[in-house]
Amino acid sequence: MKKSLGRKTVVHPAPIFVIGTYDRNKRPNAATVAWGGICCSDPPCISISLRKATYTYENIMENKAFTVNIPSEKYVKEVDFFGIYSGRDVDKFAKTGLTPVKSDVVEAPYIEEFPFILECRVIQINEIGLHTQFIAEILDLKADESVILKASLIDIEKVKPIIYAPELRKYFGIGHFLGNAFSMGKNL
Repeated sequence: MKKSLGRKTVVHPAPIFVIGTYDRNKRPNAATVAWGGICCSDPPCISISLRKATYTYENIMENKAFTVNIPSEKYVKEVDFFGIYSGRDVDKFAKTGLTPVKSDVVEAPYIEEFPFILECRVIQINEIGLHTQFIAEILDLKADESVILKASLIDIEKVKPIIYAPELRKYFGIGHFLGNAFSMGKNL
């Protein structure tokens, strides 16, 4: 029997995105975001949700652009740091030693050390209570050659992305391979 836990903002797992933005002075910033995901396939779009009080919210409103940086497990401390501190108060790149790179597609930086990034232009802004949802078209995906499979696909086992359990406030790596999608279910 299932027990009701009430209304909660919990989906396990939540992706970890590090959002790259520039402020009005073109200073790079990075912020960890767990409220987001792909929201359209044509045009390819992603959505993230932020509180208006955040520095990243201000930066996105200023430039209508951001990057989504997918970190590997080895950067979990830096990812946590990006989520703890505000770019208003600290230069996150100087503190972590990570490298901001100016996107050649949108007015936002990406993180050189992370294995792949999405360069995104905001196409819609939705006010939803405490959070604002930014829907952005993915204009380009860049990836380190070391994580690309032969067919120009990303190898998740090489990326080793971080996932998040919001209610527990814990980070995890991905589990083991279970089977092929759109294939295994055909055997039922």
